[in-house]
Amino acid sequence: MAIDKNKNTQILVTFPNELVEQIEKYWHEHKLKNRNEAIRELVKIGLEKSSEK
Repeated sequence: MAIDKNKNTQILVTFPNELVEQIEKYWHEHKLKNRNEAIRELVKIGLEKSSEK
């Protein structure tokens, strides 16, 4: 699947192993397609909560 570079930016991020375990748990519990989708969803949730303050 090609990435539409007009709509998306690919970035490299390094996470501690413990955080990856939490992300993967979230991924499986919410039956998401892949880890990237889980990360995007978690970032979106975090940004929405941050803007509520």
